[in-house]
Amino acid sequence: MALFAMGDLHLSLGSDKPMDIFGGWDNYVDRISENWEKNISEGDTVVIPGDISWAMTFEQARPDFAFIHGLKGRKIILKGNHDYWWSTAAKMNRFLEENGFDSIHILHNNHFSYGEYGICGTRGWINDNSEPGDAKVLAREAARLEASIISAENEGLVPIVFLHYPPLYGTEYNYDILDVMYRHKIKQCFYGHVHGKAHQYAVNGERDGIDFRLISSDYMQFCPYKIM
Repeated sequence: MALFAMGDLHLSLGSDKPMDIFGGWDNYVDRISENWEKNISEGDTVVIPGDISWAMTFEQARPDFAFIHGLKGRKIILKGNHDYWWSTAAKMNRFLEENGFDSIHILHNNHFSYGEYGICGTRGWINDNSEPGDAKVLAREAARLEASIISAENEGLVPIVFLHYPPLYGTEYNYDILDVMYRHKIKQCFYGHVHGKAHQYAVNGERDGIDFRLISSDYMQFCPYKIM
């Protein structure tokens, strides 16, 4: 019963947005499937922190969710900046239930337990909050992260944080998000969003007592990262 993570699947099985036009993304759906089969067991949990499907609607997203549901293990997903199909938790849970996708669960203002740990998270936002609109979104995302963490702490669990956007990148720091993690003494944070040449600026390792890890699919060579 291991815990894994891999973000940014960027599936487009029901829409016309192939990722294999980009360098390093050739045959990526097959590679995801093959690596998942080799490494994941039915009792495992895999967190997918955003940019799951290029679909615009539930109807377009159905083939992508069918693909994910067909993979082994419990899948916990959260929103990325390209998940335009994302809706209210009630609507998404109804969509999953109606289609029998019972291995997929939505992380949104809540948490999921994994042993003594609580799987927590939110989308996050860009590091540059100079625009008033960005500041509002960032404050909302920080509040969602804190609500998720508190829900885990209230059950006596140790929170592990998953984000789509990196809370720090190169020399940039997203203090709204980081302050939440500092206050709650978070020790592990996993994030995606960063691709291609930008990988070189991603932070991997300990900063201020938190171990940060980039787990976007292309960075991981489309193989889920084993956390524990």
